[in-house]
Amino acid sequence: MSTADAAESATESATEEPERDGTGEPIRCEYCGRRFAESDLLALHRGLAHAGRLTDGEREAFETAYAGEEEGLRLFRLKALLALMALYFLLLFAYSIFG
Repeated sequence: MSTADAAESATESATEEPERDGTGEPIRCEYCGRRFAESDLLALHRGLAHAGRLTDGEREAFETAYAGEEEGLRLFRLKALLALMALYFLLLFAYSIFG
C-alpha cells in the first residue's frame, strides 16, 4: 500500500459516522440525539448531561465508565508529572554544563 493509499484510507475512515458493534447504526443519545464513537462515551455523556433522567442500568454504566476514565486520567497525570520532572532535571543539568 502506497502512502497516498494509506492517507486516502485514513481520510475515509475519519469521515465515517461512528458505528455500534458493526451494525452500521451510529450510537445516539436517546435524550438529545448526539452521536458517540463508543458506548463508554455515551454513558459518560448521559451521566453528566442527563443525570436526572437516568435509569438504574444507565447509572451503573455511567459509574463504571467514570471509574475507568478516572483511572486513565490518574495514570496520564502521573506520566505528565514524571515527564516534567525529567525535563526540569535535564535542563538543570544542561545549564550546569553549558551555562
